[in-house]
Amino acid sequence: MILLRRLLGDVLRRQRQRQGRTLREVSSSARVSLGYLSEVERGQKEASSELLSSICDALDVRMSELMREVSDELALAELAASAAASDPVPAPVPAPVRPKLNSVSVTSLAGVPEERVTIKSPADVVDVVAA
Repeated sequence: MILLRRLLGDVLRRQRQRQGRTLREVSSSARVSLGYLSEVERGQKEASSELLSSICDALDVRMSELMREVSDELALAELAASAAASDPVPAPVPAPVRPKLNSVSVTSLAGVPEERVTIKSPADVVDVVAA
C-alpha cells in the first residue's frame, strides 16, 4: 500500500537536505517541534495543511512545488505497483526431455572405411557417420 504521508515526508526530507539544513534549523524556522518534524519526515505523522505551509515557508519552497514532487513520486509508485501486480512470475523453464532410444543398430559395410550407425528414437531416426 502506498502511504501519502510517507511520500510527503520523503520529499520534505530531500528538500531540507538539498539545502544542507538540519532538522533543528527548519523546525525552529517553521515553529514546529523538532520531534514532530522528524516524525512527519519519516511518514509517521500526518501533517496538516497549516503545518505544511509553515514547513514550506521555512524551506522557502512553494507548496505547489512540494505537492507536484509528491504527485510525481506517487505516480511512479502506482506504476511500479501496477506493473508488479500485472506481471506474472515466469514459470521455471523445464529441462529438455531426452528421448529414450528404442534400438541401436550398427552396420558395417565391407570394403568401406567408415562405419554408419543408425540410432532410432521415438521421434526420429538419426544417422551418425564415423570416419
